[in-house]
Amino acid sequence: MRTQLFTLVKKTVQVVGIALVVLLGYRIVASQTGPALHAWHIWTAPEMSAKAIDRATFADYLRQEEVIFSDMQREVVDKTTGDEKTPINRYYRHSLVWPGQFARDGNRSFILLPQGKPRGAVVLLHGLTDSPYSVLHIAADYQQRGFVAVAPRMPGHGTAPGALSDVDWPQWMATTRLAVREARRLAGNAVPLLLVGYSNGGALSMKYALDALEDPHLARPQQLILISPMIGVSSFARFAGLAGLPALLPPFAKAAWLNLLPEYNPFKYNSFPVNAARQSWLLTQALQKQLRQAAHGKSLSGLPPVLAFQSVMDSTVSSRAVVEMLFNQLPKNGSELVLFDINQTAALRALYRPTSWVAVNALLPPPPRRYATTVIANASARTLNTVARTLPAGATDEKVVPLATAWPADIYSLSHVSLPFPPEDDLYGTRPVNPQRYGINLGNAALRGETGVLIVGMDAMMRLTANPFYGYMVQRIEETQPAERPGK
Repeated sequence: MRTQLFTLVKKTVQVVGIALVVLLGYRIVASQTGPALHAWHIWTAPEMSAKAIDRATFADYLRQEEVIFSDMQREVVDKTTGDEKTPINRYYRHSLVWPGQFARDGNRSFILLPQGKPRGAVVLLHGLTDSPYSVLHIAADYQQRGFVAVAPRMPGHGTAPGALSDVDWPQWMATTRLAVREARRLAGNAVPLLLVGYSNGGALSMKYALDALEDPHLARPQQLILISPMIGVSSFARFAGLAGLPALLPPFAKAAWLNLLPEYNPFKYNSFPVNAARQSWLLTQALQKQLRQAAHGKSLSGLPPVLAFQSVMDSTVSSRAVVEMLFNQLPKNGSELVLFDINQTAALRALYRPTSWVAVNALLPPPPRRYATTVIANASARTLNTVARTLPAGATDEKVVPLATAWPADIYSLSHVSLPFPPEDDLYGTRPVNPQRYGINLGNAALRGETGVLIVGMDAMMRLTANPFYGYMVQRIEETQPAERPGK
């Protein structure tokens, strides 16, 4: 028996070893092809450590942020040369998309203060490779409703993609704690505290709320708003660190990157380093472990209500993880999951994969559930008109309410990146107010022509970047705003 076990272990080790050698070999070969590394891939930012952020004030953080942007200006922007000086390179100061020319640089941390005495405080956390710009519209809505809105730039973000190769997720958590401290300082302790998290920011918001259950020194939020939350990522992210091993040798430096793409977006990276995937996976693993332990120990009863918005079609995060690893663990505390179904009109349905037709039913467990669910869907397969199908917590009969917004005929689903942006957004919107404001409008790039001409793949240009149901989402956020005064 021991001999058989030894043989099995030996063969397993051999198979794993061969697979590892093949992976490393592939990464070494791949590192010798494709685009070259530029200054924005090599430069890293002098970000504060997690310990330093925990000791800092928000003013300290902003001062260091200014140092970081000045350093990037000297080491990256001022050193662009030759064919790097293109009209849509965000690191060329005379390009259409250079962030430094805009009245508001959406890459930087910001605070929005309401008129009069604050009615609440909200901390808004952006996603991976993103910037505070992605939560600006939601923050402005909270400001109009009397909230102090604090949106920090996460370490490694908003500058150059190389900065993401030299940060870790504890720095992001420390920045979350710092933003909460600042929001409380500005708004006081006698008003509700809310956390809004988009994508990776959703994971940070959720983990902060769990940490606050265990640490009495952390202010407890009264509500969590999660948008395309990163509760789970693809299994490949687990092995991203291995994929980057050849980069330890200078000739194979490009192995530290999963994507090397032109940087034409002024407020989001297109290139993606291995470390970013690795850190997102580590964060979700820590979050999932904490959720399981809290559910087993019954401490989730102290969590505030969670209102989450998720597209059933999401190629960035796992929609299933949002349901199974988060909502199915929650107590009956007033939480709700809003799912955006695909456009189920008959004219489009013939083009879908069969699994897409029933994606919502495949995601949700049968009722009754401890949380409410709302599905935004076609009123029928014969119309673009939409309805909200709501099933309250503990119920088996749903309530159907017609919506004022119909599916646009040329959109078949939402996407991970579309949810926080209204159609009127000047960068990502399908109906931008001023499409020239940021030098490029990515929401209306309906391009047709021959393959191999564009600097980016057509799949990137086809991805929806604005939410036609944004007005409904904001309405739901406003309706669920906590009115009670938190305990001190």
